[in-house]
Amino acid sequence: MLTESFAAAVAEAEKLITQAPHVQTDQDLTEGYDYLAGSIRASLQMAWAYDRDFPYFVQSTGPYTKMGLDNPDTLYFHAYIREDAEYVVTGKRGSTADLSFQVLNGDYSPVDVPDSLTAFDDRDFDIAEDGSFEIRFGPGKAGRNYFTLGDGSAMLIVREVYSDWTGEERGMIKIRRADTTGSAPPALTKDLMAKRYTVAGKILIGRIKTFLAFPKWFYLKLPVNTMTEPRLTPGGLATQFSSVGHYDLADDEAMIITVPASEAPYQGFQLGSMWYISLDYINHQTSLTADQARIDPDGKIRYVVSERDPGLANWIERTGHSKGYLQIRWQRLSRDLKPSDGPSVEVVPVGELAGKLPFYEDARITPAEYSDRIAARQAAVATRMVG
Repeated sequence: MLTESFAAAVAEAEKLITQAPHVQTDQDLTEGYDYLAGSIRASLQMAWAYDRDFPYFVQSTGPYTKMGLDNPDTLYFHAYIREDAEYVVTGKRGSTADLSFQVLNGDYSPVDVPDSLTAFDDRDFDIAEDGSFEIRFGPGKAGRNYFTLGDGSAMLIVREVYSDWTGEERGMIKIRRADTTGSAPPALTKDLMAKRYTVAGKILIGRIKTFLAFPKWFYLKLPVNTMTEPRLTPGGLATQFSSVGHYDLADDEAMIITVPASEAPYQGFQLGSMWYISLDYINHQTSLTADQARIDPDGKIRYVVSERDPGLANWIERTGHSKGYLQIRWQRLSRDLKPSDGPSVEVVPVGELAGKLPFYEDARITPAEYSDRIAARQAAVATRMVG
């Protein structure tokens, strides 16, 4: 059977899911199988997109192909490249808060994070008045719109980041290899199909092993129910800082996370499950950007993470997850962040929130108002998915 190698990989991946150390409840396992389905879809897509001579951008992760604590506010794209070729990237800048590019020398593995060889945002190249742009990546000398590919360059990643889901519009981006433009790739063969199924299986196993191991490196060694000071995000992103942590809350507890509203064009907070993926951010408020959140009169954002609905605008829903990950990102920064830019964390009984939040009454909203917020999220993601 031509697909035998991939079928064996799916069976191995299922064992990894069922034997994951954090699986304790039926919900954990059910979500694991859903995560497996998304990983299978993504692995097949990535294997079929593995063409460094006739590359194209594919969506690396999304609502149904999650991985790596995916940011609900980000559209992720990637294309495979080689260091000795020249690539032309054209596009049109949307109105999103950030558009960034990164070149990696490989992919994430269970034992290593790939080196970032180049990382920049759209402030580093020319964009026409109509939003159009053309930049090149290759072995040549770097210039304003030309970025030199370092040794081992293997993948180009593009991130398009929203702050206002309803008010911002996505852009457009394309890639081609300069010296193959106008020609065609070789015809498909049975051997190539067999190879792609094998590659897809390797991607699937590597993806699941990697992101089961990843939290051990950056999250689980931290004290529970705390968050770090802002720090450069691991992986070499040029203008992104993050604060991370993990939580363990009872159903009658709430976590208050207080952080100054930043001047950064993008600031966002989210929860993640123990599968190291975002929670359902379409039908539940499990994340908020600074534009979506209520900012108190003192210039601070106060998120309330809890299972029980506290009737507050900045409620972050746990959706039945008593344990999980916490992350704040700041992007497109023009300065390094200080400890004072970061969050403070307090865990309190839900019934004591009124006495702990200085602007509690002003922050309250009705169930109907909260329902409207969810409807807006659903509509915005649907629009974002189709462009």
